[in-house]
Amino acid sequence: MPETRPSDDDGVALNRALWDERARIHGSTPADRFYDVESFLAGRQTLYGLERELAGDVTGKELLHLQCHFGMDTLNWARLGARVTGVDFSSAAIERARLLAARAGLAATFVEADTQRLPTHLAGGFDLVVATYGVLCWIGDVTAWMHGAAMALKPGGSLVLVDMHPAFQTVAALDPLVVDWPYGGGEPQREPVTSTYAVPGLATPAQESVQYPYSLGEIVTAAADAGLTTKHLGEHIATELDPRGILRQGEDGLYRLPFGDSHLPILYSLRAETPAAARS
Repeated sequence: MPETRPSDDDGVALNRALWDERARIHGSTPADRFYDVESFLAGRQTLYGLERELAGDVTGKELLHLQCHFGMDTLNWARLGARVTGVDFSSAAIERARLLAARAGLAATFVEADTQRLPTHLAGGFDLVVATYGVLCWIGDVTAWMHGAAMALKPGGSLVLVDMHPAFQTVAALDPLVVDWPYGGGEPQREPVTSTYAVPGLATPAQESVQYPYSLGEIVTAAADAGLTTKHLGEHIATELDPRGILRQGEDGLYRLPFGDSHLPILYSLRAETPAAARS
């Protein structure tokens, strides 16, 4: 189990170094599970049905994508008709995102910033704030993250968050079942990382990471604290993707996390709204 230590100030710096390295690796090898750049440039849609359904028709909408990595999903929102801005704390990721947008011929703005401290110029500018897959485990202050998302939204705007379910994050292996991660609490979990989820078997330089476990209750409460009203909360036991490469794929092509005679949820989805503008 990862070592637990008191919260400190170096989590962002350590994680930025990790994601700078991943931004250089992802999409650069044939074995990559998620980031096939050439097929993306040829028109492949990288977004899944879950986030597209929650976001609805994005045509003409201002969309802010938090923790956008090097921009593939951001640019696919643009392909669906949104006017997009992506934010990431990795300078390497932002540089690649801008280059990718140019190669794809798609209009997008990319901003280098910590999503716990969004720049004030983003305030009130967006119909949608979107964040998906591997999001809040990297955030030391989930309340600050939610306040930033709420700050960026226009009145009546929506946050769409799809992320790994806290129950799924506790599981390290299935056969045999190994559970080695806390369910919630937010305490920083420090561990060395020598690989990447995107490229199985690829060894990477050892880097220390800091991750933070949040329960579903803590996440929804943080959204409420930011003034957001939850309109949808879903827990998903059958998914289109295996985020961590440990799940079993059924004959229907979907992934599930077996637990006795049932299944544990793999993902959760949240749509929350800011208050609508008062009518004059």
